[in-house]
Amino acid sequence: MMKVITYGTYDHLHRGHIRLLKRAKALGDYLIVGVTSDDFDKQRGKINVQQPLEERIAAVRATGIADKIIVEEYEGQKIDDIKRYGVDIFTVGSDWVGHFDYLNEYCKVQYLERTSGVSSTEIRSLKIKRCGLVGYTGYMNRVYAECGLVNGLEVVAICTKDRSLLSKGPLGVPLITDDYDELLNAVDLVYIHSHPNCHYSQVKKALIAGKHVMCEAPIAKSADECDELFSLADDLGLVLMDSLRTAYSTAYVRMLLLVAGGRIGDVVSVDATCTNLNTNRLPYSLSHETAWSSMTAWGPTALLPIFQILGANPERVQFSSLCDPNDKAFDIFSRINVEYGGAVGSAKVGAGAKSEGSLVVSGTKGYVYVPAPWWKTDYFEIRYENPSDNRRYFYQLDGEGIRFEWVSFLRMIESVCEGSDGVEALRREGGIEREITRATCEAIGSFERGERVRFMEVHK
Repeated sequence: MMKVITYGTYDHLHRGHIRLLKRAKALGDYLIVGVTSDDFDKQRGKINVQQPLEERIAAVRATGIADKIIVEEYEGQKIDDIKRYGVDIFTVGSDWVGHFDYLNEYCKVQYLERTSGVSSTEIRSLKIKRCGLVGYTGYMNRVYAECGLVNGLEVVAICTKDRSLLSKGPLGVPLITDDYDELLNAVDLVYIHSHPNCHYSQVKKALIAGKHVMCEAPIAKSADECDELFSLADDLGLVLMDSLRTAYSTAYVRMLLLVAGGRIGDVVSVDATCTNLNTNRLPYSLSHETAWSSMTAWGPTALLPIFQILGANPERVQFSSLCDPNDKAFDIFSRINVEYGGAVGSAKVGAGAKSEGSLVVSGTKGYVYVPAPWWKTDYFEIRYENPSDNRRYFYQLDGEGIRFEWVSFLRMIESVCEGSDGVEALRREGGIEREITRATCEAIGSFERGERVRFMEVHK
């Protein structure tokens, strides 16, 4: 029996895929089709895949062409598969000519001409969403660059109060304005990274205007405001998504799964530190528009693993802060203590103070250590009493997770357009759970309202 193997992503399976599979099958008697996993696609830089692995496998199976379907999950797997299944011919599209010649050592390699005029990239690009970016810091340049890597997305407008912060790429956007209403009239969806004091009103206005919204955390300053915004989005059939790029780091997501799977036993504490020396602060008279306090800049990120691991309904949240003597709601450094029935969380945040930015999750069998900066890590360790049992985990991180949250955002929009509500879309496409977003909004708001807070003034 002549065995043939081929691989692909098969996103939005089309006639070109089917023709290639039929020609591959004709090369032998038995066809093995490898469908690349979501994680492996990310490692290879394919971040714009829209269909989950299960749907792509089902589409290949429905053709009836493949005799066996396997999942490609890691670098070098092709050699392992050729040996394991006794493959005689490896085949792939002609756009890969020469790339897989090294496999000639293990079997015959044959490249097949692709069908011209059709591709998954072209299919995805037919559904381009016009995007508007709203923000007043240089972070807009990074977001713009990452948007350019996501198919189906085009940045057509930027709302900012200071064009000098924009680099050459963003300056080429068709519309640059300081008028938020003008931006809303030009786009299908909005990304908001303005001052947190503006988030609630800007999100609400965008939703009323019929725009999908991704907003940097916190999206509001209370649980009630958060509930109002999500309810409005659901009523209007729109997506409202909390933006925290850490939640889309592959290493961070894998760490959460291992903790949930009991690898360190029962969790007793989560300790997170996020600090930097860049306060984004202009003269005090302008700070209400431009300055992010330690709590608003870092609080949502530091609280993320605490709420995701220990739960979004703590018994008590307390704050101890070093604050500007002229503004008790503007902290330079804060410690957040989050208490649960059987566990505790601790977060340290600083914008103007520096500390070791690590994450430690302590359990009854061992602990997880994520080195600084843990919020954009590609590596973590699980450590035990016996060092020989320790395990290290490495995952490639591209774009600090920014591009992946955009992919998730577009997938959620697609799900809602197909009839899912916001909660169902979140469950299907991944993201930060609404209860986490709600708890974060309430915690930040409680701090600024002075609830359960102990202040210590910084004397200059």
